[in-house]
Formats: sequence, structure tokens, C-alpha cells
Amino acid sequence: MYADSQPEQKPRQRRVPGWLTSACAGRGPIMSATVAVAAAAAVMLAPITASAATTSAGAHPAAKGSQPTAAPAPAVKQHPVARACATPAKRDEMSCFALRRTDIKAVLEKSLAPDATPSGYSPANLDSAYKLSATGGSGETVAIVDAMNDPNAASDLATYRSQWGLPACTVASGCFRQVNQAGATSPLPANDTGWAGEESLDVDMVSAICPLCKIILVEASSADNADLYAAEDEAVALGAKFVSNSWGGSEYSGQTTDDAAFNHPGVAITVSSGDDGTGAEYPATSQYVTAVGGTTLTTASNSRGWAESAWSGAGSGCSAYDPKPSWQTVTTSCSKRAEADVSAVADPNTGVAVYQTYGESGWVVYGGTSVASPIIASVYALGGTPGSQDYPASYPYAHPTSLFDVTAGSNGSCGAPLCTAGTGWDGPTGLGTPDGTQAFSAGTGTTTLTVASPGNQSTATGHAVSLTMSATGGTAPYTWSATLPPGLSINTGTGVITGTPTTTGSYAATVTVHDSASHVASTTFTWTITATTGCTAGQLLGNPGFESGAIAPWTSTAGVLNENGAGETAHTGTWYAWLDGYGTTHTDTLAQTVTIPSGCSASLSFWLHIDTAETTTTTQFDKLTVTVGSATVATFSNLNAIPGYALHTISLPASDTGSITLKFTGTEDSSLQTSFVLDDLGINTS
Repeated sequence: MYADSQPEQKPRQRRVPGWLTSACAGRGPIMSATVAVAAAAAVMLAPITASAATTSAGAHPAAKGSQPTAAPAPAVKQHPVARACATPAKRDEMSCFALRRTDIKAVLEKSLAPDATPSGYSPANLDSAYKLSATGGSGETVAIVDAMNDPNAASDLATYRSQWGLPACTVASGCFRQVNQAGATSPLPANDTGWAGEESLDVDMVSAICPLCKIILVEASSADNADLYAAEDEAVALGAKFVSNSWGGSEYSGQTTDDAAFNHPGVAITVSSGDDGTGAEYPATSQYVTAVGGTTLTTASNSRGWAESAWSGAGSGCSAYDPKPSWQTVTTSCSKRAEADVSAVADPNTGVAVYQTYGESGWVVYGGTSVASPIIASVYALGGTPGSQDYPASYPYAHPTSLFDVTAGSNGSCGAPLCTAGTGWDGPTGLGTPDGTQAFSAGTGTTTLTVASPGNQSTATGHAVSLTMSATGGTAPYTWSATLPPGLSINTGTGVITGTPTTTGSYAATVTVHDSASHVASTTFTWTITATTGCTAGQLLGNPGFESGAIAPWTSTAGVLNENGAGETAHTGTWYAWLDGYGTTHTDTLAQTVTIPSGCSASLSFWLHIDTAETTTTTQFDKLTVTVGSATVATFSNLNAIPGYALHTISLPASDTGSITLKFTGTEDSSLQTSFVLDDLGINTS
């Protein structure tokens, strides 16, 4: 991996990369919504490259503990291309990323010569390259979110699937739906030849990868952010668990608010990283999506049958706004969210076959990361329904050995890992390309992750809490978080809630657990905090036996909290407080502040073990002082050493009500250690 040393990139305006301007020099504007086919175009008769072996029946296994490396693709001839969609004309507008080869003349299906095959990679090519099976995904629904309408989407889809021998997917059968951003089949948005190319590409790629999946094409009324985000929400509302977005634009300061359109736990949302090389694109940098980069894919005479390198146009970058997701644990050189996460073929010079008759005249070849996003969304569908609380973007990070690591190529001059492909994560290709479906499946936990509800709770202000949460299933270890009444907190490692509530009220307490396979479960219950009236018997100290595994709500000097095996032993459980024991001049402290309700009597109790290397029977060289507020209530020394623990109970003065601080202070002189070990403490009221 590479060190996090590169400066974070700032938002940028969209630019035209050098590979595109040189390829299209002299051909006029390249960002128009409709681009004429070049007059001197080649006739479509054969695939771009020789076809590799057909797909295997299942996923190709990777060596346990190692990530398979993709052989670098050789340099490929550059061909002229044109963008399908117009350049955004205003702020808050997006553009699609479809790139069409202009050197290959479109051919209607009926005009193909006998036994001729359309140019571009076929479904069998893609299955072979990524070790996929065409038999999965039955019952799953993949949604495509795009802008504007393609009036020929259904008929063109039928032609594509028929050409490659895929099962029919029609409106009549319910397999294919084409709706507006409100989910209705009418009225559909205005027709647009540029976005029609994107939509043809997207539905064809879903068909290629997951021919048994149902498809919903959700068409936004315009390319404006608000319309596309509304379409995104509608795609999820219609029941899709997999949503592909092959569009984007420059980052902006309000994007973390707009992240709400992509915050759908249990739904795999993929977004193209862009075709402009280095520079962050939104919504690919949303913390809730899988950002999909791009590769150059060619056939090869190796065991895989394919070679792959980072495509020079694949987008990558550091977000200036979205935080780094908890699952993005790789080195990225970004302090915030980094793109991409994974990748698939995107180079238009090694592009895919698409059938489009609105805006084009039949079989064409497309590239761009617009190809990669629906491919990856469909691989997720082959992998099965995500966990209901999961963010599936985390799955590849839990299974990197089930991806082909792309280690060659670059998309800019900023070096590794953000621009240059290398071992492990890199910007243009993320963690790599699919090697079967395991990297896109919901983990390997033996059972569903669940967290047990403790039932509704009621606690009076000023009274200490110690509540242990528990989880089952999933893949340990667990990480805990919680929304709790003021004064309470949860230990992230043990799930123990401790503290002293401070504010009366009825609170919705939510406790969430994450497992190591990125699954999430939570429970919500009511926690009522009541006012303390009169005196309610109870114990006020939080974490009295230190069994949360953390020192809070105590405060201490370093090294006081210890676990069995560190040199002393707890009175009960596994944790204890160990003051001093260094054999040099040293002072340790342990303290906690509690509130003793008015009208209560209180007593302090604690178990104390003392061992010493001092030999004197008359001189107190090392001391432990116990104070409550400003008053010293007990003193111990090396003279009180005993083999085990002794219980000490001290009645506190009636004046000790309200907020008081209990403090233990251990002091050693310059030689011969004395250890003061505390456990199972309490301030008890009656």
C-alpha cells in the first residue's frame, strides 16, 4: 500500500481530458446531446477483439488470503469517441458518462450480414472476463436512474436480448418497467437522443450481467440534481435493491445534505466515477454509494483469458466534503471519502456492444464508466439481496481477495495511489474488478446479526447505570454505538452502558452494533429519567468494577486500569484499578464525581489489596489516601499489606450531599514498590 502523503484535492470544474480532445480533434463540439456518426465509419461485422472462453458455471476461486492480480492489458489503439450527453449548462445539473465510438457505423439488426456479430464485447465476453454465471439473480430487481426519455427503450432492449440469446424481458411480462420520477408510466419525460444512448447502454449491461433480473428504468424529468435525486428515491421506493447511476458532476458544498437521496441501508447503489481522469465527482463521492472506476480490458493467453489495466479516463479523487466511510479502511491519501471503490471495463477502445435506435441507427459501441456502473450493480444482484441494515459499498472491502487487483495504468500525473494503479487500492480502479460475486455478497457470518433489547429502562437522576448490551450472529468482533440520555455512554468494544443520568425526560435510546463483515443491527427502547425525590436506595458509582474494559466515567493517571494477567488479579471479573507498584517516586490517582441526593445517607465501600516489597514494620513509606470532597476519609500504607483483598466500608458525613468527588491517591517513594489494587467499589445511598 501507499503512504497517505498526497494533498487532498479540492472541487474542480469539469474538464475535457487530453485523450478525448485528441481523439476528436477537428470533429466539432464533443459534448452535444446528439453527435453525428462519422462519415468514414467502419462497418460492424466482428467484435473489437477475439472472444475469450465462455463463462464458467460459478465464481473463480481466489487463493485464500491473497488477491488475484489482473495481467496488465497491452496498449490499445485509440479511436475517436463522442460524449452522448450535453455538457451541464447551469449549476445543479448533471451529465451522463456514456462515450460512443464514432469510427464504427451503426447497423440495424436486420441489416447484419448472416452469421455476423455486432462489434463490442458481448454478454458472454463479460461473464468470461469477470467469472460470472448467467444463472443467478432470479427474482432480483435492478433499477437504472437516468434523465429524460428513450421512446425506444423497450423495443431496443428486446433486440439486444434476442441477439445474444438472453430470455425476453418485456413490459407485458412485468420484467421491464419504464417510469417517470414519480413512479408512473405516464407521462414520461421529454425525449432526448443523448440520454437515450445512456439508457440503452444501461439496460443492455444489466441484461448482459444478470439476464434473470427484472429491470426498472426510472427517468428523471430533467438532468437537474433535484429531479435525479427524486428519481433515486423513487427507484428504492419501487422495491429495487440495486440501483445504478451513470451520471455525475462537480462536487459542491451542499452535497452532504443531498446524500439523503443515497442513504438507503439494504440497497446497493453504484455510481460511475466519471470519464475525466483525476478529480472528484459527485455523487460518486457520496459516503453511501459504491463508486465505480474503469479499466481497459483485452483478451489474453493466460489462465484467466483476459488482461486489465486502469483506463486513462477513469475518474478518481478525494472528496472535499463527504467524510470517509468507516469501511474505507485502506490507504487512499485522502482525509475524506475517496473514489473509486471497485471498477469494470470502461475504455471505449475496448467497449461493449449496445443496441440504440433513438439517436442512433442500431448496433453501436459504447465505453465510459457508464458501462462499469450497471455492470457492478448487476454483479451485486447476482450476489444476492443485501442485509437490511447494510451499506453494500462495504462488501468489497470485507472480501478484497475475491477481486482481480488491477496493478497497471494511470489516469493522471498525481502518482500512487490516487492516479496510478498498484497493489491493493488505487483511485482509478479501487480494490479491483469482479472475480465472481463473493466480493459483492453480504459476508460470511453464520447467522443474521441481531442485538437483544434490554426492555424499557427507568433511572433516577444522580444514580449510576451499568447496563450490558448483547448481540448474536454475524461475524465477531462487534463495534457498538448508541444514542442515550444525557450523562450516559456506551463502551464501543464491550457494549456496556455506564454513567449517571443528569436530565429528566423520556428518551428513545437506540443501540447499534456493527460486525466485522460490515453488517449492522440495532434496537430502540424507552429510557425514562426521573427526578430524585426523597432518598431512593441505590449505588451511585458508574463502572464500579471496571468491567466495561474502559476507565470512564472514572478519571485516572495512565496505566491504572488493568486486566487479569497484567501482574495482579481482580477481586471479581477481569478488570481492576492498580495504583503505584513501580518502585520509584510515583503518584497515581483514580477519581469519580457523583451526586448524592438530598436527604440520603451514603456510605463508601471498596475491596482493597496491598502488596509491598518494603520490609519495615514501622514506617509508612508508600501511601494510599482516600478523599471525599475535601475531606480525607481513610489512609493506607505499605504497613497494611495483606495476601488477598479486604472490604472497607466508610460512612460518609451527612453533609456530603450534592455533587462530590471520590478520589484515591497513591504515592510511592524512591525505592521498593507498593501496589494498591482496587475493585468492586460503591457509594451506596439509603
